[in-house]
Amino acid sequence: MLSHTKAFAGPQISELLTNESILEYLARTHSSTDLFKQILGSAADFKEGDESIGVQAESELSRARARQLLASTTVRELVETQMLPADSQEKIIRDSLDKRIYNRIRNQTISEIKMYLLSSNEENIKKMMPGLHSDVIASVVKLMSNDELIQIGQKVFNHLPNSSIGKKGYLSARLQPNSSTDHPDDIRWQVFNGWAFGVGDLMLGSNPASSTPEIVHRTELVLRDVIETFGLKETLPWTVLSHIDIQNEVEKQDPGSTALWFQSIAGNDETNGVFGISADQLMDYARARKTQSYGLYLEAGQGSEVTNGKSQGVDMGTLESRKYGLSRALKVAQGGENSWMVVNDVAGFIGPEVFKTKEQLVRVALEDTIMGKLHGLTMGLDVCSTFHMPITPQDLKWAVDHIVPANPAYLMALPTQNDPMLSYNTTSFQEHVRIREQFHFKIDEKMLAFFQRIGVLDQNSKPTEHFGDPVWLYFQYQKAKGDVRSYEEMRPIAEREMKEVQKRGVALSIGHGKNIWDFNPKLEHYLNDLDRSARKSIYASLDAEFLRKLFPESVQLHTNSENREDYLSRPSHGETLSELAQTQIKRIDIGSSDVVIVLGDGLNSDSLMDTGHLAPYLDELSKQLQASGHHLYQKPIIVHNARVRVGYRIGEELFSRSNELAQIKTLINVIGERPGNGHNTFSAYISTATVGDWRARKQDHDRTDLISGISDTSLEPRQAARETLEKMRIAAHGLVGRCETLFK
Repeated sequence: MLSHTKAFAGPQISELLTNESILEYLARTHSSTDLFKQILGSAADFKEGDESIGVQAESELSRARARQLLASTTVRELVETQMLPADSQEKIIRDSLDKRIYNRIRNQTISEIKMYLLSSNEENIKKMMPGLHSDVIASVVKLMSNDELIQIGQKVFNHLPNSSIGKKGYLSARLQPNSSTDHPDDIRWQVFNGWAFGVGDLMLGSNPASSTPEIVHRTELVLRDVIETFGLKETLPWTVLSHIDIQNEVEKQDPGSTALWFQSIAGNDETNGVFGISADQLMDYARARKTQSYGLYLEAGQGSEVTNGKSQGVDMGTLESRKYGLSRALKVAQGGENSWMVVNDVAGFIGPEVFKTKEQLVRVALEDTIMGKLHGLTMGLDVCSTFHMPITPQDLKWAVDHIVPANPAYLMALPTQNDPMLSYNTTSFQEHVRIREQFHFKIDEKMLAFFQRIGVLDQNSKPTEHFGDPVWLYFQYQKAKGDVRSYEEMRPIAEREMKEVQKRGVALSIGHGKNIWDFNPKLEHYLNDLDRSARKSIYASLDAEFLRKLFPESVQLHTNSENREDYLSRPSHGETLSELAQTQIKRIDIGSSDVVIVLGDGLNSDSLMDTGHLAPYLDELSKQLQASGHHLYQKPIIVHNARVRVGYRIGEELFSRSNELAQIKTLINVIGERPGNGHNTFSAYISTATVGDWRARKQDHDRTDLISGISDTSLEPRQAARETLEKMRIAAHGLVGRCETLFK
């Protein structure tokens, strides 16, 4: 397991003068302005992500001193001196502030703002909120204990218009019907499953395994069909979590096929660029949604800037708060208080490089909930962990119990705690049932009435005999479509469909154990086995004999990761080649080859070594490349302890040697990913660019196509190979016109 030991790396803060602010300290000690960012980071609770960029306290004494300095710093000093990076996103945040309120509080210290928030009622806090800059909110949160954060969470609420969602005492659920094959039945049956437990009153939101417009459109229609069949179009939105540009494209092609529009956001322009979006583009989308029933669904989470190498030395909490500042501005552009917009914090999804422990997960979730609320947002959480974190499903339940007293607006909801596509742990349908029972939370009245109408809850909101039976929902769905067959007649058909869904790796939860919130014993056993298998896979390595048999000739390289522990906790080491590997790569001559395959173990080398996985993919890929006139470099490049970005670096080194700047070259990075979803899937990252672009060394995720979920039980490897060629063809076609212009 990963170590929980706290290491300190950051500034030493010497003895302070009474009531000394950060700027006064910098002036007195003749310190660099970079120390401003380090002190802000040092004032935060310990997190590995902040440590990795050198903004963690050198000791607990330094942390206490950093907090003293921050407490004595005024709003004006924090915001107007612009000691932190200012980009277009920060300008939007600044321009969106209520200047009258800001001017009234600009000379108050962060400590005074904190005490006002703790001592005031909701009405007065809300009067102040529009004048609070995101950096101020992040700073106040750093000075609060968990209990103080919960205290704020229990008195500040921002509910959705004409809804109970986000109100005090309500905890809703985003029903997340994911499928590693994007199969319509997988998605539909998970909705039935959630509703059978009376769960799913916020939205239906599916993460597509493939984000092609065709798949996104098909999934949108599946979700819309279920909602419209049950007459819920005015009650419940649906969304497919692809890039917002694709959702826009789908809506243009088929008006009315989309409802709520999703986009992941970051805390600065640079990282948003990696996501393929800008703050200005998002503002345009928000204005365009102003006349729609449903607006934007934004997803955030501490650490994305760090893992993408774009933090600019700013701590994760401050950057997270800036995401919410952008969200607040988008909400205003979308229509303000009367517009439908929610924000989700994916706390724990990135992995141990950001933070490791269940205690840190609680802290981050509380910080983000309160920062979101103080920005006036309807704020929800994905309280989750990946399999390469030392956080068990039992730990997650413990964490949830310490987080929900802050009353976030909603949590995620899956059939089990394990996502069948994304392969991470979060809250299950039955966990929602437990939380509602033990913490006395309610769900939105409109969906409560629906659950009562279809007979899974009675008029006292108690479970009926149909509770936990997705077949009953299937029966109700078919009846709503005009089917006159009885429940007994439909049951065998429904059970056959469910078995097919389960064969594709989607573990439905049918019935329950001793308590209604317990899984049935057979399902509990399956999930425990899946968890053990996933955690074992993370530490597996590519077998030498397997590699020798499949590749009699290959080039084998190592990254800067010293071992598996280092690989898991420091992603940057797995993104760069060791000195020896850099020497090796310079000796490789690919000649006239225009395609190179890189094979990396990633987080799940077992997925590559499973029978029927890698070999058929590579065999079909080779045939397709040859038939299309491509020249494949015949020695696969194998990288041990590999992250995705190391492939980009290899492509840049190999392809930039050509003098033909307009030539198009492709690197196919095949890597093991997502242990624990029952499929052992791998992915292919396809980077197609001109020699000139490779030479510019700017290749990243935003310039790369992805095919994920490849296995013999999900996206069949030979089909994935054919899709790889199609991705290459489309990318090359887009480059041809640009090349003709640039190199005419």
